[in-house]
Amino acid sequence: MMNIPYPPQRQLSVGEVLDLTFRIYRATVAKCLLFAGLGVIAGQLASIYTLARGRPLMGTMGATTTWQELLVQFRDPGFWGLYLVGNLLVALFYSAILLRQRALIGAGAAGGEFAAALHRLPALIGLALLLLAGSMVLWVPLVLTVVSVSAWGALLTFAGLLALSYGLVAVSCAWTILLVDGAGPAASVVRSWRLTAGSFWRLSVIYTVALIILGVLYMVVVAIAGFIAGLLGRGDFAIATASAEVLVVALGAIAIPFYSALALAVLGDLKVRKEGADLERRISSATA
Repeated sequence: MMNIPYPPQRQLSVGEVLDLTFRIYRATVAKCLLFAGLGVIAGQLASIYTLARGRPLMGTMGATTTWQELLVQFRDPGFWGLYLVGNLLVALFYSAILLRQRALIGAGAAGGEFAAALHRLPALIGLALLLLAGSMVLWVPLVLTVVSVSAWGALLTFAGLLALSYGLVAVSCAWTILLVDGAGPAASVVRSWRLTAGSFWRLSVIYTVALIILGVLYMVVVAIAGFIAGLLGRGDFAIATASAEVLVVALGAIAIPFYSALALAVLGDLKVRKEGADLERRISSATA
């Protein structure tokens, strides 16, 4: 058990939320690396299958790559099967990371997180479909306004982006609530919306700072990975590429527990801010 009070005993500032994130991350990252590495590999199953068939990846289209070659890939049921399986495994492994971190900083012992995540898989799929449907409600009008070249179109595009950003922040705790508190998909979204109400700008600052930190770390590690891959490859492009891919997997395994640690820190602070105040009012009214 780690000596990290959770949920925190008082409301936290932006800096303190980030500090709690780093404390959870440092205390748990070593015991989450296996799940994180497997999750990164699972996310690449469809790409590995594509490369094994000698086909180009969408992100590596070159001058010699034709759209016909890409259409062959998209018509391949094997590609879509591995894409679906890979994403389901990613959801399971990432959920297991969050559950393990919660167990390690709490009173419980770590173990059985993957089985617990597997038990919650139907709820995770339901949450994903619910969020997808909600985002489509905002994305469709946004796309329609983008194609409108006018002052009103620009204004509506800005309003649409703002509404989409608000919605993303409002439901940002739904996944954590579903796993930590065992709520259903709809209940998780509703509770996330209630907990984040009034904290849009504050949460936006927290998420932005966290992304900047990870972005800087990513650029530094990628530069180092490229240098090491060049040394190992010694002019052999295939070896250099394989070495770089291994290092990218390692980077992802190190970075992913940071996201889940941030999710736990944010949820813990929001619970104290919203539900802690409600509890104090109930106690005061009961003793009055």
